[in-house]
Amino acid sequence: MARHRPVISFVLGSFNRRRFLKAAIESIRDNSITVPYEIIVVDGGSNDGSLGWLSQQKDVITIIQHNRGSFSGQAVKKRSWGYFMNLGFKCAQGKFILMLSDDCLLVPGTVMNSVNLFQKLVAEGRRIAAVAFYWRNWPTMKDYWVGLTFGDKMFVNHGMYLRSALEKVDWIDEERYQFYHADGDLCLKLWNEGYEVVDCPDAFVEHFAHANPCVRQSNLLPQKADWQAYQDRWSGIFPVNSGGWIHRSYNDPYNTARRFPRRERALMQWRRIIEYQKSVLPDFTLLRKSKNIKK
Repeated sequence: MARHRPVISFVLGSFNRRRFLKAAIESIRDNSITVPYEIIVVDGGSNDGSLGWLSQQKDVITIIQHNRGSFSGQAVKKRSWGYFMNLGFKCAQGKFILMLSDDCLLVPGTVMNSVNLFQKLVAEGRRIAAVAFYWRNWPTMKDYWVGLTFGDKMFVNHGMYLRSALEKVDWIDEERYQFYHADGDLCLKLWNEGYEVVDCPDAFVEHFAHANPCVRQSNLLPQKADWQAYQDRWSGIFPVNSGGWIHRSYNDPYNTARRFPRRERALMQWRRIIEYQKSVLPDFTLLRKSKNIKK
């Protein structure tokens, strides 16, 4: 391998989450990585200052793929998540591609722990294509988990792929799915090709629950159609009535979640208090309305 060629390519998709994106990239930079790496961000045409900030980051490669709004009097064609991410995957130069959402943080040590595990298993003769990281929705979940899909085969929500394996299975399906289940589909293609997807017991990711509710809501629209397409694709190949989650307890000594933007953390904690009060006080909403009327 060339002296300066990256071993790992980090690929992040992003849209209008500048504050979260900055924290995600800082969690990469501060992960004690001992091999060369590159950071690639595929931005969907943000208008919140993300592009200006990215242009100043000399260690980040930025790809802009406008995916919303209009241009020259016509609506911009919205492309799939697979198309979006493949832009970053295909230009990556690393042996490994580490996929991370822009609203996530890598717990310190995660990257090299996964690289070391991958190399150990390959040295034992196993054909590994991907390593899944344990993750949780912060602050709503206590434990971390990784997912099993059809056939009880492990898939990757956040984790690291072998680039050559992705190329072997022709990358992410860009046509069958709009947003959901393309990650599970990619991993089933790897399994079907004779590769393994494994979990790394020492790799953890914090995912901020509901970082951008408006964007998340728009992404939910194609979920039913994507799920049906997923079932149709793999029915008869893997048992579709299987799957689930593997849970893992971990007490993060680095308190990584505190690196999420302060304002958003405070808002999320306030929402949790409101939801708790609603659950223990059935008339909580009514009481709030009464107080507002008195004002």
